Amino acid sequence: MTTAACGINCNVCRLQVMGICSTCGSGLSPEADHKIQVQEHLFGQPCPILACAKANQIAYCMRDCHAFPCESFSRGPYPFSQGYLDMQRRRRGQHQNAAVIPSQGIIVPPEFWKNLSQKNLADLCDIALARQENPESLTMDFLDTEIQVRPTLRQCFLKENGVWEPVNHPLLELLTLVYLLQVKPGWLTNDVVAVQDLKDAQFFQGPHEFKTAMVLEQFGYDIEGFCIAAEKLSGVRVHMADIAYKLRPFPKIPLYFLLWKGDDEFKPRLTILFDRSIDQHLSADAIWGLVNLVCELLVQQARQDVNTCG
Repeated sequence: MTTAACGINCNVCRLQVMGICSTCGSGLSPEADHKIQVQEHLFGQPCPILACAKANQIAYCMRDCHAFPCESFSRGPYPFSQGYLDMQRRRRGQHQNAAVIPSQGIIVPPEFWKNLSQKNLADLCDIALARQENPESLTMDFLDTEIQVRPTLRQCFLKENGVWEPVNHPLLELLTLVYLLQVKPGWLTNDVVAVQDLKDAQFFQGPHEFKTAMVLEQFGYDIEGFCIAAEKLSGVRVHMADIAYKLRPFPKIPLYFLLWKGDDEFKPRLTILFDRSIDQHLSADAIWGLVNLVCELLVQQARQDVNTCG
């Protein structure tokens, strides 16, 4: 793989062609491991971009990482100009302001499936709180249903009305693989924290604020509708705010949705809380994507009810 995690194509670099410099490879490649070892030996530390991509299971920053362009690129001087980075931020920000999280255009890196297929599924089930119902797959709870992952087929399936149906939502597939690749041993702390308490709190600002506007628009003045939607996703009522539910998209990832109803004097408010352990199991961009996905699913529940009534 001759494209580096940062996006440089080493095939068109004369240093690579002459054998003077080797490619870094993607963040999931053996070349990345080798390059990091060489950099640590020669310079005392690796390239921060490559090291971050490897640590967070990111193949290519520009394609796979929601945080791109991050501080590692901005600090420079390599590999892109500030003008290029500013353009990326501007144009990505325009698309991230959409009301609904797009499922089209998301690509699940093949390396994710390759890495998952190399794991011992029995051991992974213990860590991820999943179930191994046959040697070729693992199953875990996902909100109100179950999701089954079959590494040999490179497919995920959702149980719908008792039947396993292929997942046709790329973001859900991607987040499922990220959870299984990143989840760590250990239990929930039951210490509930806000986003500003997470270790990468600065990530969730500006274009990376959670897309809660869609939930407020749908339920800000409709507490009953919010209760119905949350309970359809197997939400558990908790005593916080005007109304609050704990939703569990993945076994080790509870999300707390706290809603304050709007009235003539105050606008509605929505806060999302986490178990303190979440950033041990998911990178910041995965947390961002998962929260937005659950927001989307909550709104979809309400829209399905309207369509059914109509």
